[in-house]
Amino acid sequence: MGVGVLGTGHYAPDNIVTNKDLEKIVDTTDEWIRSRTGIEERRIAKDDEDSSDMAFMAAERALENANVKAEELDLILVATVTPDTPFPSVSCMIQERLGATKAAAMDVGAACAGFMYGMITAQQFIKTNAYQKILIVGVDKLSKIIDWTDRNTCVLLGDGAGAVVLGKVSEGKGILSFELGADGSGGKELYQNEANHLVMNGREVFKFAVRQMPQSCVNVIEKAGLNKEDVDYLVPHQANIRIMEAARQRLGIAEDRMAKTVQNYGNNSSASIPIALSESVNKGIIKDNDIIVLVGFGGGLTWGAVALKWGK
Repeated sequence: MGVGVLGTGHYAPDNIVTNKDLEKIVDTTDEWIRSRTGIEERRIAKDDEDSSDMAFMAAERALENANVKAEELDLILVATVTPDTPFPSVSCMIQERLGATKAAAMDVGAACAGFMYGMITAQQFIKTNAYQKILIVGVDKLSKIIDWTDRNTCVLLGDGAGAVVLGKVSEGKGILSFELGADGSGGKELYQNEANHLVMNGREVFKFAVRQMPQSCVNVIEKAGLNKEDVDYLVPHQANIRIMEAARQRLGIAEDRMAKTVQNYGNNSSASIPIALSESVNKGIIKDNDIIVLVGFGGGLTWGAVALKWGK
């Protein structure tokens, strides 16, 4: 048996903040943001809507899509750097709300690469038969750590949640290979400061990302015994269209074979990959037996990639 995705779900707040809205509060322009990032708008949660609320909504939708009951879950993993509180964890909060009474629960902290870390952690539990069904949620409310006077970061980020249910699938399907990595020496390039604001050295993070994301894609394809031509669809972390394009071009994939939600949601951190995956599934873009590559990078610095064959 393989280990694969049984269902997907996502949630984004109703409140839309456009580039034109940001022009009113910081020295930037719609044209500048679009040309450099591909972002047109982003979703911002209300003050009384926290990470656990968004995670719960995405989780419910993923369970419904997978036709899995909450009480069937063995483990809940939530990738986030913006929990409601340091403890209890977001995973414990949604375990209670879902009624997943037999599930263990823990949060995973690897910034924008957190969902990839969560997905591979889940795969190991299922491969060893320790657990059968695992919920993985990527969620972040970045708006609560944004410095709204810093035009280099506030234009990039948004709030949201995406989720998948992982379980056993037919032999030959599911996760074929993976790569996880970290470089702690780059921690100073992307971090949360004493004022609890996100701080980024955009130039250095960009250089790291355009090198690492394409290379991680190639690495997981080779580990799976595949060629670049075998890849049907790419789901990259939705950080910046230029970084995403670097990965797409390295694989030689057509533009319409890459998930692109950055224009509508901005960078949702750990939520961006599962949101993009869920949207692609909902639109019917991803087909049974398609070879999919998921790839992301984040603060730490961290990165992760997965090659998988879609289907149950």
